[in-house]
Amino acid sequence: MDKKNNKARGGVRSAAPLDVTVGARIAARRMALGLSQTVLGQKVGVSFQQVQKYENGQNRIPASRLHSLAQALGMPIAALFPQQADAAENEELILFRAMTATPEGRRLANGFARIEDAAVRRAVTQLVEVLARAA
Repeated sequence: MDKKNNKARGGVRSAAPLDVTVGARIAARRMALGLSQTVLGQKVGVSFQQVQKYENGQNRIPASRLHSLAQALGMPIAALFPQQADAAENEELILFRAMTATPEGRRLANGFARIEDAAVRRAVTQLVEVLARAA
């Protein structure tokens, strides 16, 4: 067995692209619902640290836990998986992970998801774009 798939022997396993995709979709849905990692963990019987590891693809999710997560998030399991791998989706996941890698980014994503007025969302988006250009 190669090292990257054998943690028991002391090897380090890198995140598989599918694990990262599923984790990012769990994180996106959790934030859209306004749930903390702690609350989601409580709903499925794991610690918030375990939810973090699932969301960043560090730990693979057992089938029974995947089912529990999908139920807790109010979505079908199939929605956690890509229909087909395409470059645009991978770019979106990369951007999403970069944004949510910091506490400020997670707060921004969480707050933005709660804005119901489309005009306000557009205004916030324009403000962030202007600020990013100025930085």
